[in-house]
Amino acid sequence: MKEIQGVDPHPYIEEFELGALFPEGFRKHLKVYSFEKGDVLFSTGEELDDLYFLTEGKIKIFTHTPEGKLLINRFKRPPALIGDVEYSKGTAVLNSVEAVTDGVFLSVAFSDLARLEQEHPAIMRFLFDTVAHKFYTESHITSMHMLYPVEVRLASYLLSISEAGEGTMFHQEMHTSNLMELAEWIGTSYRHLNRVLKKMVTDGLIERVNGSITIKDLEKLSVLAKGNIYE
Repeated sequence: MKEIQGVDPHPYIEEFELGALFPEGFRKHLKVYSFEKGDVLFSTGEELDDLYFLTEGKIKIFTHTPEGKLLINRFKRPPALIGDVEYSKGTAVLNSVEAVTDGVFLSVAFSDLARLEQEHPAIMRFLFDTVAHKFYTESHITSMHMLYPVEVRLASYLLSISEAGEGTMFHQEMHTSNLMELAEWIGTSYRHLNRVLKKMVTDGLIERVNGSITIKDLEKLSVLAKGNIYE
């Protein structure tokens, strides 16, 4: 991730209606960063100094088990926020973040944000709403694992990792070497996961080529997911 010098943040502020959060005189404190697909943007235990607004691209939030296995918590598209919990609680990064696509962040330093709080309480309401949404998302994922069969959970996962909202997608995350981690994430066995994948191939929803998965019928996959998605 690198700072882009000389970029005007105003187009992003207008696109995501952030004007009510950042008064005109404060916007000089905002910075713009770009990142590339595959970049590990933040790591568990890292100290953050800035709050980041995702304005372009898609990111993956994940953690590692004590055994070293990767567990994906959720995916995020714009507008999304990184650092709100860490800012509010004064803690290090809770979960690692990786770029699924190229993208752009707006950022504001915690020190500037603390001053803004005192003069502009709208930012506090925004942070409260964001943390509440994250709590709801975690609860929703837990409910999905309890209430829906593996087919629905897998379809939801595939939709979440797609790089766009339409067309045929190639999923690097779905290489065979990661299927055991995926099985654990969606709460099933590796053997049953393979059975479900084979059925999806037979039904024409996906295609498996060289250990990777391509969505062939996005509409049918969306119907199977029953409106759920890991975001």
